[in-house]
Amino acid sequence: MAYQAGGQRPAPRPVPETSDVQAYLEDYAGLLEAVSFPSLVVDHCWDVVLANSAFRSLFGGVGPHPTAMPGDNFLRFVLFHPDAPTVLGEHEASWCLPMLAHFARTVESHGPDHGLQAIRRDIAQDPIMEAAYRHGLPHWIRSVGESAVEQDGAVRPLLHPDPRWGATDCRIVVETSRTLEELGCTRLTFVLREARRAPSRDRRTRRTASHLRVVPAAD
Repeated sequence: MAYQAGGQRPAPRPVPETSDVQAYLEDYAGLLEAVSFPSLVVDHCWDVVLANSAFRSLFGGVGPHPTAMPGDNFLRFVLFHPDAPTVLGEHEASWCLPMLAHFARTVESHGPDHGLQAIRRDIAQDPIMEAAYRHGLPHWIRSVGESAVEQDGAVRPLLHPDPRWGATDCRIVVETSRTLEELGCTRLTFVLREARRAPSRDRRTRRTASHLRVVPAAD
């Protein structure tokens, strides 16, 4: 079994069902809980295996969604949940496009994979995301450089529901222990920064645009 935000997840997960793995994940969950910053462990498809209370608090105000809850699959949340811009500041440029680029790179490196293929099918069924994936993404990568695809060290804006933080930045720190690597998992921590930001224009707004700004609108 695997553990994530909200407790045990009954659905099958890619993590091996051994007592040693279960014990390791239980102890690692305790380690995450001791961290004051939002922190989570994901597999290569961004399915959430573990997440701490700070992560749940950060996304506690988002509405329900059948397939894109942040505690289930963080990539799907970023791409498909209409409430994502209410927490992820500068949603398109700082979160959506970098993670879409990271997904494209993962698809290339992993080959056939049911989980990745399922996400790719969902992207194809969303006209906005499909246009970004096929047309906007290559242009964006040429504009900003390959380094923008990297997760570790990236500084991205957040709109924290806790007024003590409010509109701020976080630095994403990616860490993978040997055991997590063997399980195909990675840990990400959103290290909140003291510097405050001016509120983003999309604060507390849903994604309602007919297209992403990086993708030219059809004439």
